[in-house]
Amino acid sequence: MTTENLKLKAQSHNSKPKNELRERCYSFSVNMIKYLQTIPEKRINFVLSNQLLRSATSIGANIIEAKSSSSRKDFIKFYDIVLKSANETEYWLGLLKDALDIDDSDIKYLIGETEEISRMLAASLLTMKNKR
Repeated sequence: MTTENLKLKAQSHNSKPKNELRERCYSFSVNMIKYLQTIPEKRINFVLSNQLLRSATSIGANIIEAKSSSSRKDFIKFYDIVLKSANETEYWLGLLKDALDIDDSDIKYLIGETEEISRMLAASLLTMKNKR
């Protein structure tokens, strides 16, 4: 049995939505990396791609980091950061779509995925902050 299977068995049923969000963010990061590898190598593309890569991958990274929070307040703070990273990612994707002469069908998909992740994060934050 693999280590991943062991981890899955050890988790409670209450963690399922959190796992889905983590997995979705991880897949989003992988898709973003694959997409950015297709962008033509020009200086401006590199600058925009670098910013986008940083913000997009920080979404999942901060969700993972939130797991080791020292308090509920700290956990919520990480999720606030994650939502900000998702908003920043949407901004960079919009710039790529509107300013560069590249096929935007993949960007539209990534923007949609960013919006979905943002909604999930916002809903989670509202619940955590007891505002829902």
